[in-house]
Amino acid sequence: MIVLVMGVSGAGKTTVGARLARELGWELVDADDFHPAANIEKMRAGKPLDDRDRAPWIAALAARIRQLLDEGRGAVIACSALKAAYRAQLLVDPARMRLVHLTGDPALIAARLSARKDHFMPPGLLSTQLAALEPPEDAIRADVGGTPEEIVAAVRRALGV
Repeated sequence: MIVLVMGVSGAGKTTVGARLARELGWELVDADDFHPAANIEKMRAGKPLDDRDRAPWIAALAARIRQLLDEGRGAVIACSALKAAYRAQLLVDPARMRLVHLTGDPALIAARLSARKDHFMPPGLLSTQLAALEPPEDAIRADVGGTPEEIVAAVRRALGV
């Protein structure tokens, strides 16, 4: 199985995803690692990405997901996946994939973004991510107000793992 943990920047995708992957003995794939350098520089400059910027990023990540599925490996993918069109490309085998949407109070998420060090995503872009977000209807929803341990426990219960 592959679990795609999605949400806006600062929601805790990498933190929750890493803990979930560790507990399950699976690989963590951080979608940020698949961004071309131009995307990272654009975000560092405080400019939001558009669909053209995201296209090669989504394609590269979808290829990695296909590879993991072909190899029969379990993994947790930490990816914003804000739009339904992106998720349609990433959920390459819905029978073997589950979607987890990390949601929460925008003020809490903004505070977390402001506290982060050494990350290319500036807090000022949160509003653009919230505006672009198309919440999925078919996802496990997990509120990010709790501790990472509480969030992962709730996700594991919902996944049945």
